[in-house]
Amino acid sequence: MSEAVKEKKVKKSWLKGLKSEFKKIVWTDKKSLVKQTIAVLVISVIMCLLIAGIDSVSFELVNLLLK
Repeated sequence: MSEAVKEKKVKKSWLKGLKSEFKKIVWTDKKSLVKQTIAVLVISVIMCLLIAGIDSVSFELVNLLLK
């Protein structure tokens, strides 16, 4: 058996396995997806504000120490 034929069989087998794995995926419903997306956005904004606040306070403290 030539290398090309072996390689073709391996690719075919791999694609078959991939297809069967994709069939096992359980996709979330739209309601859950929207809830999770909103949660991620809210937490991201809160973390952004928290980091910006800490950065501002530390910047002002360093400026006070250097004066």
